[in-house]
Amino acid sequence: MYAGTMEGHQAKWPMDRATVDGLAVLWPMYFREGDETPFSVSDPWVRLAGDLFASFSTVDDLRSRVEDDGSDILSLPIDFQWLQELCLFIQAKLDESPKKALLCMGAAAHLCTEEITRVFCDGKFSPPTSCIQGCKSRTFTPDRSSAKIQELASADNHEEGRVPRTIECELTEDLVDCCIPGEVVTVTGIVKVLNNYMDVGGGKSKNRSQGLYYLYLEAVSVKNLKSHAISDKEIRASGICDFRTSTQKDRDFAVNYKEQHGADVFRQILQSFCPSIYGHELVKAGITLALFGGVQKNSMDQNKVPVRGDIHVVVVGDPGLGKSQLLQAAAAVSPRGIYVCGNTTTKAGLTVAVVKDSMTNDYAFEAGAMVLADRGICCIDEFDKMSAEHQALLEAMEQQCVSVAKAGLVASLSARTSVLAAANPVGGHYDRAKTVNENLKMSAALLSRFDLVFILLDKPDELLDKRVSDHIIAAKISCKQFHTNDGDNFKSNKRIRTVSEFNTDLGFGVSGNSVASRLRLHPEKDKNFAPLAGQFLRKYISYSREHVFPRMSKAAAAILKKFYLGLRNRSTSADGTPITARQLESLVRLAEARARVDLRGEVTAEDAQDVVDIMKESLYDKYVDEHGFVDFARSGGMSRQKEARKFISALNKESELQQKDCFSRTEIYNLADRISLRVPDLDALVDNLNIAGCLIKKGQGMYQCQPTRSRWRLKCTESQDDL
Repeated sequence: MYAGTMEGHQAKWPMDRATVDGLAVLWPMYFREGDETPFSVSDPWVRLAGDLFASFSTVDDLRSRVEDDGSDILSLPIDFQWLQELCLFIQAKLDESPKKALLCMGAAAHLCTEEITRVFCDGKFSPPTSCIQGCKSRTFTPDRSSAKIQELASADNHEEGRVPRTIECELTEDLVDCCIPGEVVTVTGIVKVLNNYMDVGGGKSKNRSQGLYYLYLEAVSVKNLKSHAISDKEIRASGICDFRTSTQKDRDFAVNYKEQHGADVFRQILQSFCPSIYGHELVKAGITLALFGGVQKNSMDQNKVPVRGDIHVVVVGDPGLGKSQLLQAAAAVSPRGIYVCGNTTTKAGLTVAVVKDSMTNDYAFEAGAMVLADRGICCIDEFDKMSAEHQALLEAMEQQCVSVAKAGLVASLSARTSVLAAANPVGGHYDRAKTVNENLKMSAALLSRFDLVFILLDKPDELLDKRVSDHIIAAKISCKQFHTNDGDNFKSNKRIRTVSEFNTDLGFGVSGNSVASRLRLHPEKDKNFAPLAGQFLRKYISYSREHVFPRMSKAAAAILKKFYLGLRNRSTSADGTPITARQLESLVRLAEARARVDLRGEVTAEDAQDVVDIMKESLYDKYVDEHGFVDFARSGGMSRQKEARKFISALNKESELQQKDCFSRTEIYNLADRISLRVPDLDALVDNLNIAGCLIKKGQGMYQCQPTRSRWRLKCTESQDDL
């Protein structure tokens, strides 16, 4: 929408000979005698003088006009503000009259974008009712938008103590919708200055005397820095990808790289991701699959519920194991990555904030980290420090959107992003006797939304410590990695044994060629390994996400189904159903991401088996207890100690209500059912409480509750293995 003929303020100026003589001093500064054009276009006062003397070629013409009219009042169509500043030193008194009405306006139809010119008779506003070009659109939108851009705080060229600055950018015509929030762009434009007092509908009268000005940028061109191409709104509207991220050279590079490495491309990409961190192959594999992502389904069908294709991963572990570096590396190689820290992030900073524009006094949305990372990855460090903001992530992680209703604005913003979180356990060290929920103080609802949960423990291991130290020293002196002859077949024996027992119990057998050993670099065979540069890895990921949409094969579906049913059968012995359909959907997403790594259009049985191995490791970390046994009842968020406390507390309340302290086993079983006690073996719990002194056995099948000693006994036996 634009203004056609719109005149400025009318100024009534008392004119006399003395005033005209004062203007004669100003006239030669801006105009030549007999010339109607200014001689200095760059002079800022030219515009002021041009509006004042637009109708007069010389000062004599102005003097004769005043003498002929015989009036002391002369009405000129000039701006009141500029005229006052121009003639301030001759102390001319000015009065402002009402503005002239808008006489002409241009509007663009919403469907065909055809521009329609409307002429308003006597300034009466009358917008177009429908498009005259055939689309019959009744909605007309202006070809104008504004964007707030922020400078990048580069680590190489960054001043000490400098805060990244922002500036408003005005986009018009074909630049409208050329970029979306979160993109890294290069804007070329013209710096404009606007006085707050002159802005229609904004500012205050005090800005007039204070001389406050507003800087903004009138954009001429906008270029996406990461994709090296201007965004295409038609591609974003199709729902396949939000912006064009790969050129023909990028596609040739991705295909040639895949053909060169063949079946080993997954290991090559995984080892190229954050090579400064040694080991953690399964954790890197999970993050790599999250970068590639699965395939979103039913996104264009309004009659079906969309199923997300983004993969969420959380890494929990002791401090100093490289979790933050893994997150920063993921944000760097992702085509669209946002990195935030949990201890300095608010709920509005994660989702969306409603702010008030200082110029127009209107409320508008400002996108948070989840919205800015749309169609990308959002890395949240120190996830345990933001327990108050955990509830804000529930909708964004599952429904892939952020719904907000504030200040009269109701909207639902897209947040189709993968969440990669890193957290430290409570107390600084992970306690296997507690569940993941208790170690992080996280709700079970939020933890269930993560497809993969990895636990990193800092355990003494002579061979592993030696390899890590060699890797760190080699990186510091910028040389090849040190290699040792001992322990080429490096394995964490205790870890592999427990995972193998877990695999055997699920009926899949133990394979010596595990996914972790296949992804690990061999000291001799891979001594000349060169990691792929970050920019090329980003291009490979962009090409895969844009052009590869794998479908599930029957062989892969059978493997995933068999593993899921085995988990369901194993979890039936525990109280509740901790293994739900979310785990099956996670397996499908991970399998599709694994096929995307190899640029395949079909998920093979090998892809499904790799995903099953990674999921086994994640489930082992999530449900294993302090004894090394997998207990699916721990998904409820409570460890066995807390379940015992819960049972004793309920038994004490029941004793007070019934005025008795002896209970039979049948009454104990009924009480456990009423409070939904999550233990795999209730008889074993009762026997352990009897040994601890919380329950005293009285005869055949009768137990006496000890309310006065229960709390002390539980506290003393909390560290024992039998509870």
